[in-house]
Amino acid sequence: MKALIQRVTNASVAVQRRQVGTIGMGLLALVGVEKDDDEAAADRLLHKLLHYRVFPDEAGRMNRNLQQAKGGLLLVSQFTLAADTRKGLRPSFSRAAPPAEGDRLFHYLLACAHDAWPQVASGEFAADMQVSLVNDGPVTFLLES
Repeated sequence: MKALIQRVTNASVAVQRRQVGTIGMGLLALVGVEKDDDEAAADRLLHKLLHYRVFPDEAGRMNRNLQQAKGGLLLVSQFTLAADTRKGLRPSFSRAAPPAEGDRLFHYLLACAHDAWPQVASGEFAADMQVSLVNDGPVTFLLES
């Protein structure tokens, strides 16, 4: 599994002009599920999401994680992260998990996130979503499990 994370001052996701998820300060995680991913990969990714140190401490250094910063986590499924862009001018999605498996693992990740942290929101799997955010820094990292 992959997650493109962005440290945000706020972020939201809407489906058909209806806001379905929003957070204040925290992390927006665009999540891609690949063919060989499983629950263990989702568990590793969630651990990184909750513990990756991207928030500033008193000295302004990135030494705090999401939990220490008391931030929100907005999970948004994005199968395009599984694209192979190494050749040609059109992405290949041969590495992406089939939709049913991607849905299952994304919802597994979401359920585990809700169990582990009180400030979790999400988009809707396979929906046409509009994501709004204010990237803080900007700080953006690609995490892989």
